[in-house]
Amino acid sequence: MKDNADRPGHLARRFQQIAVAVFHAEVEAAGYDLTPVQYAALTAVAAQPAIDQVTLAGVIAYDRTTITGVVDRLVQKGLLVRQANARDRRVRELLVTPQGRRVVEGIEPAVETAQQIMLRGLNSKETAEFLRLLRKVTDAGNELSRAPQRETAATN
Repeated sequence: MKDNADRPGHLARRFQQIAVAVFHAEVEAAGYDLTPVQYAALTAVAAQPAIDQVTLAGVIAYDRTTITGVVDRLVQKGLLVRQANARDRRVRELLVTPQGRRVVEGIEPAVETAQQIMLRGLNSKETAEFLRLLRKVTDAGNELSRAPQRETAATN
């Protein structure tokens, strides 16, 4: 039987555990209260103002049924607002508040430090290769996910 240490699923799960722990540690040390998913959602809305929740879920590869809770928490924290779409009142557009913009700008050094810590066992050439391969397998398996990533015109 193969040792779990050599299985890609096990290693991916372990790396995810490490990535989340490092993200939380760095972000909290910098004085922010965001999860990795909240950060992804907030920065996606900042990059694509007036995006709707369904599109946001696709952009960050998050489940459409649970994105509402993520957005709710960002709204409660005063980082996002929902507004009705002028063409379709049933659609709620998301916008970053001024406080949310300050968080996006202020949190970036902590997020960058977290990224460096996650990859600290690799030199720059290995980091580039690791990221290339990770993108390759992620792209190849995207449609196998329960929440595949969807690109919009703004993310291409």
